[in-house]
Amino acid sequence: MFIYYKQCFTVLGLSAILLVSACSSMKGPATTEVAVSAAAVDSAAAAGATEFAPVEMNLAREKMTLARAALAKKDYAKATDLANQAEADAKLAQTKAASSKAQAAAQGLQDDIQVLRDELIRANNK
Repeated sequence: MFIYYKQCFTVLGLSAILLVSACSSMKGPATTEVAVSAAAVDSAAAAGATEFAPVEMNLAREKMTLARAALAKKDYAKATDLANQAEADAKLAQTKAASSKAQAAAQGLQDDIQVLRDELIRANNK
């Protein structure tokens, strides 16, 4: 009977050690995810996403704030999830900003081409 209790305590002790080590190992990846996502949000803002995709940027910033709060509360799974969502929102915002800039540049080229055409027509009609 004593051996049975000893084995139970040994199993419980090992389980507790594994649980504690598993939880502590989640801190590193969560911290990394939050840092990577923060960099993605900063990169999107630098690319002009605040101007061209304000809704997505606001979502990304809100989720980053929540991810940092979850990290401070040591809720590493939630922090990682929110950080990943923030990164996805930031990438979407950055892509929308790049698309808007490309469309504006294309429209500028179309306007320049039209001016050149008008000048050619005027020059040929003289």
